Amino acid sequence: MWRRIIYHPEVNYALRQTLVLCLPVAIGWLLGGLRQGLLFSLVPACCNIAGLDTPHKRFFKRLIIGGSLFALSSFLIQWMTLHSIPLPAILFAMAMLLGVTGEISPLHARLLPASLIAGIFTLSLVGHMPIWQPPLLYVLGTIWYGAFNWFWFWLWKEQPMRESLSLLYRELADYCDAKYTLLTQLTDPEKALPPLLARQQKAVDLITTCYQQMHMLSANRDNSHKRLTRAFQVALDLQEHISVSLHQPEEVQKLVEQSHAEAVIRWNSQAIAARLRELADDILYHKLPGRFTMDKQLGALEKIARQHSDNPVGNFCYYHFSRIARVLRTQRPLYQRDLMADRQRRLPLLPALKSYLSLKSAALRTAARFAVMLMFGSSMALFFNIPKPYWVLMTIMFVSQNSYSATRVRIQHRALGTLAGLVIAAATLRFQVAESWVLMAMLAITLVSYLFIRKFYGWATIGFTVTAVYSLQLLTLNGSQFLLMRLLDTVMGCLIAFGGMVWLWPQWQSGLMRQNAHDALEAYQEALQMLLGSEQGADKLAYQRIRVNQAHNALFNSLNQAMQEPGFNDRYLSDMKLWVTHSQFIVEHINAMTILAREHTMLTPALAEGYLQSCEIALQRCQQRLEYDGPGSETNILEAQENFHQGPVTIMERHVKRILGHLGVMHTISSLAWSQRPQHGQWLVRKLRKSSK
Repeated sequence: MWRRIIYHPEVNYALRQTLVLCLPVAIGWLLGGLRQGLLFSLVPACCNIAGLDTPHKRFFKRLIIGGSLFALSSFLIQWMTLHSIPLPAILFAMAMLLGVTGEISPLHARLLPASLIAGIFTLSLVGHMPIWQPPLLYVLGTIWYGAFNWFWFWLWKEQPMRESLSLLYRELADYCDAKYTLLTQLTDPEKALPPLLARQQKAVDLITTCYQQMHMLSANRDNSHKRLTRAFQVALDLQEHISVSLHQPEEVQKLVEQSHAEAVIRWNSQAIAARLRELADDILYHKLPGRFTMDKQLGALEKIARQHSDNPVGNFCYYHFSRIARVLRTQRPLYQRDLMADRQRRLPLLPALKSYLSLKSAALRTAARFAVMLMFGSSMALFFNIPKPYWVLMTIMFVSQNSYSATRVRIQHRALGTLAGLVIAAATLRFQVAESWVLMAMLAITLVSYLFIRKFYGWATIGFTVTAVYSLQLLTLNGSQFLLMRLLDTVMGCLIAFGGMVWLWPQWQSGLMRQNAHDALEAYQEALQMLLGSEQGADKLAYQRIRVNQAHNALFNSLNQAMQEPGFNDRYLSDMKLWVTHSQFIVEHINAMTILAREHTMLTPALAEGYLQSCEIALQRCQQRLEYDGPGSETNILEAQENFHQGPVTIMERHVKRILGHLGVMHTISSLAWSQRPQHGQWLVRKLRKSSK
């Protein structure tokens, strides 16, 4: 029982965050310096936003950089304020200066908002302590945060990877269960496929997270991670076999009508899903897995496949289920991969600065958006005679996310949570409660809030608002006077952040869909060149297969977010939804072909070359339709070869022929969809530029 409590991801995270915040307060209270303890405990908020609690092989180097930037931001904002430089100009300059971190790597990009929050929070301390004290507070606070997290991760060394792997196994279980529960409903792809696409997307996102963790920890060089590395390779094999599809609904329906295949296939899938959920718990709670066998289920499926040998569905399911069963029984991957082949690239500072100074830089656009929002927020505060507008500015930083939909949801949760928290604080401040009981209540509220924050941000905001008001009460003894002002500041900050996301160089996913679709087709072409070409190394095929899945996921994410953006063309999105559905079919065929290529089920060189040429022509037609909006007859492209092979069709050929069929449908959809696209912004660019890799 204690394992399920102490190793549970939410409980483990909540305990870590609560202890790193509350221990300085407790020590300060015991030593008679409660004010210093409360101020000291606010530094971990900046460290959290900067991602300094991420296990990393350069953990201490990142701590030094983060602490230095926090102290520099704190010093600069005080020094420039003392020299009568206007606050809007200070914040604009700081945001543009620190924005270069976003060009180095995605993890370094988190230093920008964290450093700005450190400077903004310093505004509340100006005039209350010497200029050197806030930077020293940030330096010591970052040292405490780093030392505590290093000790915590030493105690729970493998826990971050275990949590990700456990989530991946559980998502694969849900995906397998849902896929074969919908076995007879796949005749209508528009209704049956969206939930499967969402589950497939989550699985690939978790695979990407595990890859990133392994690169950050250099897991291949650490003997303590060998068991988890093997579990991850097993998960990659499972995702390969679970995600493939036959895509012959008529044959599925015929087999179901002629036999009890539906019940048998579901029996197999349910046994696999149950085992995956059991393994997810075993990985998370540090338990050795028990024995596993599904001979009865496979025997029944093999019997159906033998009795209906003319129907490909039975053999297809038996082939993939038997390999999944072998992997689950042995707990060993079907083959060894080089998991470190995709090493994360980082730009050094000078090349990053050169790239940052380009108008095409996404990091420059993000920094400029923050700079303009903070400048506008501080100008509004000066207009309304708010001397220290730190609450407005921090609200802007906390609710601003990478996309319109995420920002909108965060604003709703932040505003409603703040309102509810202020109401609760106003009601409870009337009671005269001893300081020790107040601190105990704040400890409990902090722990409960961190239990919910990753899934229910709004509920967590209620708790954090209550603790913030009581912190002000303990520091100044007049927390009730701040209630109405904090509510107005929150509303103002949310409105500014929303306006900035809508009007200031927004990351509209609808505008990125065309580029993401082009990138997905390019990834498919590279995969087919490997699969049908002369070079078929297992490691390269496995890596390219993951790239194909990730490229399709980027497109699928763009579509999902575009459907939530305001004022967009519904007919265009409806056509693109169908385009993405056929793209998913191609991904699943490439997954299946990767398995066949690894098992040397290949085509003759002449036949493979002919099919490859046909696929490349079809892909180029789709790509040119994305680049040009003219009539299809104007594109100078060779027509695909037809009927260049006569004779029995192999499994590999069947997959290639279906890819060609999907590409033909996608080209037809593109011809209709692009004519309905919006006529503004990026959509006026007739030719796409290559995306940087």
